[in-house]
Amino acid sequence: MTQRPALPFTLDEQLCFALYSTSLAMTKAYKPLLDKLGLTYPQYLAMLVLWESDDVTVKGMAARLNLDSATVTPLLKRLETQGLVERVRGVEDERLVYIRLTKAGAALKRQAREVPAEIFCATQQSPEFLLRLRDDLTRLRTTLNDYMDNE
Repeated sequence: MTQRPALPFTLDEQLCFALYSTSLAMTKAYKPLLDKLGLTYPQYLAMLVLWESDDVTVKGMAARLNLDSATVTPLLKRLETQGLVERVRGVEDERLVYIRLTKAGAALKRQAREVPAEIFCATQQSPEFLLRLRDDLTRLRTTLNDYMDNE
């Protein structure tokens, strides 16, 4: 067995804390922008999925967001209450529930177009840095998911 290197153990030296605290800061930066749209950050992510590809199943939405269906369902119910989406049972398979944008949900996309530019400005980083960071984080997520799937 390969010897593991001694790694730092203080809070500020932990990768998990850097990721966690950065995620909190990112969510905080989004909040005032999303408040104007009447969305929470998780709702915004769900709407991004629908704006990209409307008429998805709850299971498909959950997979796209890396969440389980039980976590996504209450979020979608709130979006439905706001009149942004509708949930429709499948015709051929009633166990499937499809999520579709309403006219109001589709129209909200136009209002949300400025959000990515505002966040880009807030980061004060170059596009190249942010694209590389996103790709690195995506690779890390995939590696960790693969590791957990094999445990």
